Amino acid sequence: MTRQMTGAKMIVQALIDQGVDTVFGYPGGAVLPIYDEVFQQNSIKHILVRHEQGAVHAAEGYARSTGKPGVVLVTSGPGATNAVTGLTDALLDSIPIVVLTGQVPTFMIGSDAFQEADTVGITRPCTKHNWLVKETDRLSGVLHEAFHVATSGRPGPVLVDIPKDVQFATGKYEGPKPSNSHYQPQVKGDLEEITELVALIEKAKRPVFYTGGGVINSGPGASQLLRELVDATGFPITSTLMGLGAYPASGKNWLGMHGLYEANMAMHDCDLMINIGARFDDRITGTIPDFSPKSKKAHIDIDPSSINKVIKADVPIVGDVGHVLEDLLKIWKSRGRKTNGAALETWWTKIKEWQAVDCLKFEQKGKVIRPQYALERLEALTKGHDRYICTEVGQHQMWAAQYMGFEDPNRWMTSGGLGTMGYGFPASIGVQMAHPDSLVINVAGEASWLMNMQEMGTAVQYNLPVKQFILNNERLGMVRQWQELLHGERYSQSWSEALPDFVKLADAFGAKGILVKDPDKVDDAIQEMLDHDGPVIVDCLVEKHENCFPMIPSGKAHNEMLLGEAETQGVIDAKGSVLV
Repeated sequence: MTRQMTGAKMIVQALIDQGVDTVFGYPGGAVLPIYDEVFQQNSIKHILVRHEQGAVHAAEGYARSTGKPGVVLVTSGPGATNAVTGLTDALLDSIPIVVLTGQVPTFMIGSDAFQEADTVGITRPCTKHNWLVKETDRLSGVLHEAFHVATSGRPGPVLVDIPKDVQFATGKYEGPKPSNSHYQPQVKGDLEEITELVALIEKAKRPVFYTGGGVINSGPGASQLLRELVDATGFPITSTLMGLGAYPASGKNWLGMHGLYEANMAMHDCDLMINIGARFDDRITGTIPDFSPKSKKAHIDIDPSSINKVIKADVPIVGDVGHVLEDLLKIWKSRGRKTNGAALETWWTKIKEWQAVDCLKFEQKGKVIRPQYALERLEALTKGHDRYICTEVGQHQMWAAQYMGFEDPNRWMTSGGLGTMGYGFPASIGVQMAHPDSLVINVAGEASWLMNMQEMGTAVQYNLPVKQFILNNERLGMVRQWQELLHGERYSQSWSEALPDFVKLADAFGAKGILVKDPDKVDDAIQEMLDHDGPVIVDCLVEKHENCFPMIPSGKAHNEMLLGEAETQGVIDAKGSVLV
């Protein structure tokens, strides 16, 4: 149905028609007509953040925990440029968000007007697509197309830049017509390629599933199909940071996240690697010529540009993970559900040797809290809850992935590709908005958390009971670790000499603060955090010079790991061979 309305009203109507219930934003002169329309309706909640970067990360948290697109509304100039980090983060992690930016009036574009910036030019490299809409009659069509592009194919961020005069002017509004879009990504995989992969599955002696965020982005059905395939074949499975929860951490075939000793060794020594929805990024491969040199590699991905981009695929399958896994299971079952059982049993025997290294083993002793212990206790005391975990970026992020288990998809929110410090806190706000009755915890380092600490005001204003669990080592932990191990212990600018009292900071915002520095008090602090019905900051003082292992040194292959305590305990030799 076509209706006449102002551009500003079109924007709100398009959001309603797209099923949007929450918008994260910050007003300014170039979007005041839109904010006036937001004021006059009750269908959409607007969350006033304290910084535009926080708005985009909050939208990412909302999107990752729901599978629906997150929506952001910010003004022109600095409002748009402040959103760039979040846009790039969402692009690298394939998160569907729609960012609406105000722009100076069309007749002033190019005149260096107040708060003017070339938003489309600036954001072209960090969005899936963007638009500058100069005609009000085009606005509704572009808005609906933006949602389609953000959520179809490989998800990602899009941006619509809307001049102020377009918001004031009247034009024709039309409802969503997704079938009219020129963007129609391929979702069904080639059956010949899928059949070729089935033949490899039937003969493989040392197979491994390597899965990523594409499984989760495909929807809950894809995760269920993956679980069925893994359990039916008996093949081991590992995952990237982005794919945690697609296969349950308690599953009998789970090797843990890639990066653990047994997962890396299995990836290196396998003869068939089945990549499902991951992109072979450098954190996984190490040096490319030495990456899994003996294996045939199948790669399933909806983004054709990801296939053969880094690692050559012997069996490339372009398609949506859910559709491809459905066809893969059908074909495999129709051919008799065959695997090389004897060889697989031998392969698992070798994997169990690697697992015996226990690369995450640690001992909590003395009166200083080890970060691994803090997260082990956080996992134990919260795993029975309806729980969502966010993180900032650094050592704490890796420890959270290692020591906390994820049984379901969409429960783990972290910045993988861009590694954005300051991501976790606003992301936790977005998750809590989407799941008001759930437990939402942001595992943080003090340095990362301070990058968007202003969002404590947002949490308090909307009474969002987000829990900030800060592992405070008074260091830029990962930077300090690399400086220790690779830069001759020259600790250049890897600590701050002026950290706040986080308990007083919480109090200043009107939230609850808890300090814990005794290992014997960790459980009590976590329980106090859980019992409080509002936002909480836990300042957990941990060992200042703890290192995070396993670690692949720069320039090394993915099977050449530093293992920390596993090496000092003599369970492996210098070449990584298991001694126990």
